[in-house]
Amino acid sequence: MSPDAFGPAVVAWHSVHGRKDLPWQQDISPYRVWISEIMLQQTQVSTVLDYFARFMQTLPNLQALADAPLDEVLHLWTGLGYYTRARNLHKTAQLVCTTYGGEFPRSAEVLATLPGIGPSTAGAIASLSMGLRAPILDGNVKRVLARYSALETYPGSSQASKQLWQLSELLTPQQDVAQYTQAMMDLGATLCTRKQPQCTRCPVLNGCLAYQRNQQHLLPAPRPRKELPVRRVAMPLLINQDNAILLQQRPTTGLWGGLWSLPELSNISLLEPLLQQHQLHTPQQQSLTPLRHTFSHFHLDIEPWLIRVQSSGPLSVAENNWLWYNPINPQRLGLAAPIKELIKRALIQLQQEI
Repeated sequence: MSPDAFGPAVVAWHSVHGRKDLPWQQDISPYRVWISEIMLQQTQVSTVLDYFARFMQTLPNLQALADAPLDEVLHLWTGLGYYTRARNLHKTAQLVCTTYGGEFPRSAEVLATLPGIGPSTAGAIASLSMGLRAPILDGNVKRVLARYSALETYPGSSQASKQLWQLSELLTPQQDVAQYTQAMMDLGATLCTRKQPQCTRCPVLNGCLAYQRNQQHLLPAPRPRKELPVRRVAMPLLINQDNAILLQQRPTTGLWGGLWSLPELSNISLLEPLLQQHQLHTPQQQSLTPLRHTFSHFHLDIEPWLIRVQSSGPLSVAENNWLWYNPINPQRLGLAAPIKELIKRALIQLQQEI
């Protein structure tokens, strides 16, 4: 199949079989496409649907996002993970409002310079919402092109990525770029899936080298396996007489940056300095079921402790990045998914004691 025939075949397939009812495909704008693309990074469509709806209801446009407190943005993002994405959304919204007059630049190259917007996301925004010719290489498209070209190396390697970008550039048509971009995303999401690709329904079957060589179930080549290290941490849930839990805001950079979290101790035996810092003493404490949370580069084994505390000083600690959090009537804060789960467990325990 020639490069000139590839695009029209994909577009024709999409006109009949493609997805057309996703919420970000309605009322298309650079803002809606941008938010959806960032949410869909390493996250399934089924998960994103509700998050996208809540986000749009609360922050319907670029100015609303730029003006929102970061805590509100992180709160809306809680559970989606990879929170750097949310912080970069906030930074980019403010930057576009102050530097570009509230309008996204009409250039994939310039878009790719904004925080959190890489070349593929920039291409998606430019093509889907502006009709500009711009190649993309998200996970779905990468899989399609890796099979189509029978790429035998891991697509995430720098050399393989370079080859796939060149192929994406070659195959992206001059016309119907918005339809083509969406078609390529849908092709990877619905037919050229990671497992059990439906090759006989594929519009570019005749040009697919993996199919011709019967390698479609072997490609793309998997990521080289690497044993993840394990990090262990104790997290005390300090609960005062008002049934509020002591939280600490994490630094803006690094793991769970800017989110509110439980205090971390290398060992629960090191609890006493934390209690002295906040003028607390403990009438009772109990261990809870451990929780493992896996990041891309390590496992975090959390040893949670439910600890009743009484204060000999003021109960208000809403300073120096500490606060008392009421799980019954919670503030709108950004919480990492495992912290949210531990607070939920603590709340169940408290309710059982009532």
